Amino acid sequence: MGNYSKALEFFEKALKIYEKALPPNHPDLAQLYNNISAVYQHMGNYSKALEFSEKSLKINEKALPPNHPLVATAYNNIGMVYQNTGNYSKALEFFEKALKIREKALPPNHPDLAQLHNNIGLVYQNMGNYSKALEFFEKAFKIFEKALPPNHPDLARPCNNIGEVYQNMGNYFKALEFFEKALKINEKALPPNHPDLATFYNNIGTAYLNMGNYSKALEYLEKALKINEKALPPNHPSLATSYNNIGMVYDNMGNYSKALEFSEKSLKINEKALPPNHPSLATFYNNIGTAYVNMGNYSKALEYLDKALKIAEKALPPNHPDLAQLYNNISGVYQNMRNYSKALEFSEKSIKICEIALPPNHPVLAIAYNNIGMVYHIMNNHSKGLFFLEKALTIAQKSLPPTHPQIKKMLDNINLVKKM
Repeated sequence: MGNYSKALEFFEKALKIYEKALPPNHPDLAQLYNNISAVYQHMGNYSKALEFSEKSLKINEKALPPNHPLVATAYNNIGMVYQNTGNYSKALEFFEKALKIREKALPPNHPDLAQLHNNIGLVYQNMGNYSKALEFFEKAFKIFEKALPPNHPDLARPCNNIGEVYQNMGNYFKALEFFEKALKINEKALPPNHPDLATFYNNIGTAYLNMGNYSKALEYLEKALKINEKALPPNHPSLATSYNNIGMVYDNMGNYSKALEFSEKSLKINEKALPPNHPSLATFYNNIGTAYVNMGNYSKALEYLDKALKIAEKALPPNHPDLAQLYNNISGVYQNMRNYSKALEFSEKSIKICEIALPPNHPVLAIAYNNIGMVYHIMNNHSKGLFFLEKALTIAQKSLPPTHPQIKKMLDNINLVKKM
């Protein structure tokens, strides 16, 4: 039901009894530590979650044979904490240890195996390796389809994750299809204020945002926020995500002061809840930076975008699409500041990553081509500018709805350059 504080209260009562009644390495104590860790994880208290997961693992490694499923569970839970704190290589290490054990101990269609495939898929997604992420999510989905009834909540999770991969690959229509499937399952299976429902509303909202349907985006994101404000502690990262996404909608609607208000709420939570080099912090600094760009405060924008870049360059692989997005945004600031050589430098960095990491019709690539086209136009290289602007429009017309504001912007830019 998502009442984590109540769950913690009962687990802590049980812990007091167990610690008095059982020897310190008893497997039941390990199971309880594991349960407490899971609650802290849901509450966004990752340091506490890691502490209890490691206690659980320590007992299980002593008390159980090395290939016991409970050892795998402990590895999986530690992997989840590292995943949530942005340490993806460490997360992958623990998930793969868990998978190795489970593949030996369980039948090939066991739901626990699917859960691990799903978790590994999430790591690859966060590392920007979308084809690998899709491979693991589809493995998870196949197992769940065979092993579970059609409306089981665990079936919704890989369905949602497949949607997220398509979203990251710029296929927003396909993403929406999978998000709606996931929501349909969960609306039947979960109480109306469950935090998992908020996740699905949030994802549908971001799909509409990317498709340029801002009123529909706001409708779903506000549903998500309503649930998160009731169900989660005030400093939970998922609440920050809700604020952040609503901020992005307001930014796209041109309400920049409202965008900044929500982005700052989001950042305030994440600066408390996450380690200082977490990739999500880079996202929030980036969004505040773009709000300042739109408000014409370029020095403030650059300050936040540079903060984001420092984190992203440390935390992400060098060809991660999020880095491309950041380079693109920094290029836009330099363009507005009339530092065109610097704008060109960052645009070229962005395109280099996009061409390697993203499908050829990804909307982010279209935006990068549009930006570099405008830089060339301003630098009086109109033919080169037009070449990139037309490339941008071709991609945008294939990947976005015909009414999307980006398409109008690109057409306006092409008409401007053709007049020269």
